[in-house]
Amino acid sequence: MTSRRTLLKGTLVGTAAALLPTAASASGGGPVLRLPAPAGPYPVGMRTVHLTDPARTDPWVGGVRELMLTILYPARSVRGCSRAPQLTPDEAGVFAEYAPHIHPGLPGPGTVDWGAVLTHGYVGAPPLPGRRPVLVYSPGGGDSRTLGTTLAEDLASHGRVVVLVDHPGDASQVELPTGMRTTVLTGPPDPATFRTMVDTRIADLGLVLDRLSDLPLAPFMDPSRIGLYGHSAGGTAAVYTARGDRRVGAVANLEGYLDLYPPPVGFDPPLLLFRTDGFEGAARIESSWASLPGPRALLADANHWAFTDYGSLVARLQTAGLVTATARAALIGTADAVVTLAEVRRRVGTFFARHLL
Repeated sequence: MTSRRTLLKGTLVGTAAALLPTAASASGGGPVLRLPAPAGPYPVGMRTVHLTDPARTDPWVGGVRELMLTILYPARSVRGCSRAPQLTPDEAGVFAEYAPHIHPGLPGPGTVDWGAVLTHGYVGAPPLPGRRPVLVYSPGGGDSRTLGTTLAEDLASHGRVVVLVDHPGDASQVELPTGMRTTVLTGPPDPATFRTMVDTRIADLGLVLDRLSDLPLAPFMDPSRIGLYGHSAGGTAAVYTARGDRRVGAVANLEGYLDLYPPPVGFDPPLLLFRTDGFEGAARIESSWASLPGPRALLADANHWAFTDYGSLVARLQTAGLVTATARAALIGTADAVVTLAEVRRRVGTFFARHLL
């Protein structure tokens, strides 16, 4: 276990009222998009946490390293609680500006009301009693933690506690108590920037694991059943974090390269290697995974961001005439979004159910 001195700060950030979208979102008008509902038997509670690490300097802007977390969990009841939006009003406005630059083909500002997209997480709902497996998620480079909501809610609805981690600096936007942080990336990262990004994420994930016992849902977490999963750069960071941390019992890598460092020798935790058949980096993915054990899974007629909320949102934007068929194929592939989502949920959920009993 690492010995970083850390500080848990601003444990519950905001109230249900503060998390609800305003009547006139800063992100503009357009169609109101909906995220798919989780399929498990439990309603989902949600809390937001701010973490700081005074022992570490932020590599992008200097000063103390800060993180934002969303914790999703099976709730005893959601009566009287409000569903949280996917983005806060200020985040929605920033995301509307950044989205078409981070992912070409997404509609520009004023065309989609990103602030009106609701999650299925109920703010502050009382947790269902019991100690449950803990799954920690790291998003893809340039993406915020909120774009992993759909899969995380489904995992929580089946009885897990899920911690979504934002990585300020490379995430498109993160609203911190100290202000809004936007991405430093202006395009695909060069090798040095990618290494800094992954190394920072590894340290961020280590911080979260160190502080699990201080989080609001700690009494409902089982520290003997911890899993990591991540998409793209988040998958890379999840595998390399688990390589040196015996607390991690299973890892799911959703299309992340594993050639940043030498292959993990004697990699102990069960490892799921899950990729799409449409990603332009498929040859590099396969080469970097070649020496690793563990099951492989292939998502058919899909592309890189099908693992994220874009899998559902982009399909609906195409139906609304706001995304072209070419852009859709480049982002999430051509498969039926409902079928793709069901397969991602099934593969990831079954993997963690098998290895984190």
